[in-house]
Amino acid sequence: MKLKIDRIISIATLIAALVAIVLVLKKPAPVAQPQAPAAVAEHAQSFDQKMAEFQQQTQQGQTSSPQPSVSSDAAPPASLPSKPEVHINSDEVSAVLAQALGSAGAQGLTPNSNVGSGAPVIKDQQVSMDGDQVHGQFLTEIGGKDVWITISGHIGEKDGYATFDPTEFKVGDLNVPVSLVNPALQKKLAEQRDRMKLPDGVGTMKVENGELVMQGK
Repeated sequence: MKLKIDRIISIATLIAALVAIVLVLKKPAPVAQPQAPAAVAEHAQSFDQKMAEFQQQTQQGQTSSPQPSVSSDAAPPASLPSKPEVHINSDEVSAVLAQALGSAGAQGLTPNSNVGSGAPVIKDQQVSMDGDQVHGQFLTEIGGKDVWITISGHIGEKDGYATFDPTEFKVGDLNVPVSLVNPALQKKLAEQRDRMKLPDGVGTMKVENGELVMQGK
């Protein structure tokens, strides 16, 4: 009986290992639909235009003179100007990443890349935003095999730097506990802290209603 139980456990272990390998190599359900080259160019241009307008608005807000104080018996101002704000959608984010990855693939890494030693090569990517979360899928090579990495989480801001708190991590179609990944991820983000710094005019950043929202100070 003991031999039979050991045999069953061995077979179950082998099957579990095979299932894990299959799941790792399996392509997961896409988080977004691929964009045609013309759409990538259009959405990337839209991103650039939005960011240029946002930067101009934040600079104007920083250089404008402060509002004079109003005495208690004076009439209150009609309204104070709102802080500049920009909304970036999933297609625009994906387009910018696609162009960035395409440039990196064509020109290789430069001294300004600062991605650390042993950085994986990203062959393809998909990004989407839903509610207050961002979802990303990245095709890379692990052990000579193309594998999709999926990560979801919350984007935020702290002390002028972008933050990312993961809520889901998958290798292929295999779920990996976030608690196993997050310490190494946060360490890597800390090493790349300079790359996480937000422009001086940005006060807050978050994903809201499926869009990346940045607000000026």
